[in-house]
Amino acid sequence: MPEPSMLMQEWKQQFELQLLQHIQTLQVPATLSEAMSYSLEAGGKRIRPLLTFATLHAFQKPIEWGMEVASAIEIIHTYSLIHDDLPCMDDDDLRRGKPTNHKVFGEAMAVLAGDGLLTYSFQLIAQATHLSAEKRVALIARLAQAAGPEGMVGGQAADMQGEGKSLPLEQLEYIHTHKTGSLLAYSVYAGAVIANATEEQIAWLDKYSYHVGLAFQIRDDILDIEGNEVQLGKRVGSDVANEKSTYPALLTLKGAYDKLHSHINEAKHCLTKAKINSVVLQHLCDMIASRKQ
Repeated sequence: MPEPSMLMQEWKQQFELQLLQHIQTLQVPATLSEAMSYSLEAGGKRIRPLLTFATLHAFQKPIEWGMEVASAIEIIHTYSLIHDDLPCMDDDDLRRGKPTNHKVFGEAMAVLAGDGLLTYSFQLIAQATHLSAEKRVALIARLAQAAGPEGMVGGQAADMQGEGKSLPLEQLEYIHTHKTGSLLAYSVYAGAVIANATEEQIAWLDKYSYHVGLAFQIRDDILDIEGNEVQLGKRVGSDVANEKSTYPALLTLKGAYDKLHSHINEAKHCLTKAKINSVVLQHLCDMIASRKQ
């Protein structure tokens, strides 16, 4: 088998070729299509699609089975970034090394581009006719929960309300498991459902996702202190500027690193319990723990 890093690079290249095609085939006003495509083609780590593909691979299933769902996940993630960057939210000028969407297309069109991406993601899964109707309904229902008020949107709301406050660790974990972790967890869940995993395997993979999601956000908090703006493609120090509670602020930088490695170890333990070919999912753990962007 190829090295996990090489395998993921192949998956990412295959994914990039198909992602923009979904938007470019839509019959929509030209400026809206351009605004939607602008943020999608800005690149990124594509961690969420890779988690879906790695889960399919763990069950010896072809990644093509999850291409539409993986695209829908990345499309929703991109919508959330467009809206997060708006002046009424985080008010950021730079995203993935490029001017943010509203800086290029204006606030109104940026809002509409985000709205368009969000709603289209569900259409994309609904049209994935190679999946059974039962699976499509299950995937859409779980995605709506992961992205909506019980998931990412709820986490974002709690994050905004927590600005300027010193939050307890329990509240900080709530924010991160919803704002960031819910969509990461869905990425693994989707791969497991498509691959016909057992209920027990899905339960262990859900636990894996929980730990991976927190590890991802802890690393994000650390990078906001130690990161390089050129590598990150966005400004550093924004958490301090926005008076947000973070793991380093609550636990010290060393404490945040300790917590990061604890979650990574727990995630790997869950993979062992799932009894799958988890080599790529384990590699993703290490990649998340050491990422520079």
